[in-house]
Amino acid sequence: MKSISFQSTSRGSSGQVSASATEVGTVTLDSPARLPQRGASRLEKWLLRRLLDAIGRPPVAAVLWTGEEIFPTGQPDPTSTVEPIRFRLSDRATLWRILFDPFFQFPDAYCDGRLQVEGDLETLMGHVAQSAARAPQATVLLTYVAKLLHWGGRNTLSGSQKHIQHHYDIGNDFYRLWLCENLLYTCAYFEELTASLEQAQCAKMDHVCRKLELRPGETVIEAGCGWGGFAIHMARHYGVRVRAYNISREQVAEARRRAQVEGLSDRVEFVLDDWRNITGSCDVFVSIGMLEHVGTPNYRRLGDVIDRCLSANGRGLIHTIGRNRRQPLDAWIERRIFPGAYPPSLGQMSAIFERREFSVLDVENIRLHYAETLRHWLARYEQSIETVRGMYDERFVRMWRMYLAGSVAAFEFGSLQLFQVLFARPMRNNLPLTRSHEYAHLFEGNPSGTNGQERPPFEPVTWGQR
Repeated sequence: MKSISFQSTSRGSSGQVSASATEVGTVTLDSPARLPQRGASRLEKWLLRRLLDAIGRPPVAAVLWTGEEIFPTGQPDPTSTVEPIRFRLSDRATLWRILFDPFFQFPDAYCDGRLQVEGDLETLMGHVAQSAARAPQATVLLTYVAKLLHWGGRNTLSGSQKHIQHHYDIGNDFYRLWLCENLLYTCAYFEELTASLEQAQCAKMDHVCRKLELRPGETVIEAGCGWGGFAIHMARHYGVRVRAYNISREQVAEARRRAQVEGLSDRVEFVLDDWRNITGSCDVFVSIGMLEHVGTPNYRRLGDVIDRCLSANGRGLIHTIGRNRRQPLDAWIERRIFPGAYPPSLGQMSAIFERREFSVLDVENIRLHYAETLRHWLARYEQSIETVRGMYDERFVRMWRMYLAGSVAAFEFGSLQLFQVLFARPMRNNLPLTRSHEYAHLFEGNPSGTNGQERPPFEPVTWGQR
């Protein structure tokens, strides 16, 4: 018997990132080298067909180590217009791992090189996601099985710090390879189909600012600021003062450097601290891409923090990955990529607002914008593969390719959503009559990200003018 350790990335004393640090928890499996590599038994082939059938019969073919092909229905579907994508299993041990725990072991086998995809990985993951949507009961069951076998950590103060270090503190140079020039690691907003990633990210920031009706001189608190791109954008283009919180040392250091270079240090403050410790008051509270790391047990506390700092006429916006219903995040993503992450349903998010009687003004779901954002990221990542391989190792290269390709599929076929929830104090009556202020620039032929640096505010007619 051989002990197989789960692997994750960590930073060594030299500052280099290694993909060989061992996570907490090991499993013991038979070593493939000690297993006889005879052909698969009837039972093994039947179980594999049953698994493919249970998840909706995706147009794929499993190629065994002997070269034999296994299809969901036992043979190629003669009526299908889609050429099946083939994935090749290296040995019997890999087959049994996948049969036992498919939603975790399949991507892990790909990362380890024990499973090879003959064709495009993004297409394969799309086929699986689309078919899984047709078999929700089996999909949910297998998701919970993986969750039970690979339980994640809690989002306590110390736990959150470890989770953020695992993902965000692996090196700014890595993210510069495939994110936009502002290092925005959240969903972009494509106002034009031909928009570049940079244009779409600027459009996202302006879309949020227009929803919040930012005005010069106002104060903004941002919870979870990434590398500071949005905070700097708000200060530069909308004349507000921003205090932004983040627990990633790498990100805060870069954000502070950028603010200083751009001469905005007097208007943007980056605080290296947890959202629980937010102090002071603000006219606007905003969080872009942080709620996924908060954890549902902490939602009421987040509502209390917002209530403590938000002015009597204040408003806010939370932008988060979500679900249509309560369901855990994919266990492989949580264990390998985003420890402690959880995408909530809208019902679960209500815990933030209800206790303090915040009024929800608008909910927008822009999931397809995230699928397109991820396609841009994946394309840029693939263009930088050799650089990534030189920085880390082959397993890291394949792990992040799997994460990006799988995420494209999840948003494309609706297993993940992207919610923007706009809210305000319950007695804020000076509201726009319509949403015209959010889209007026489009009718003027001036989409965000293509019109230079200025963002003159569009003044909507409000109920306060009645």
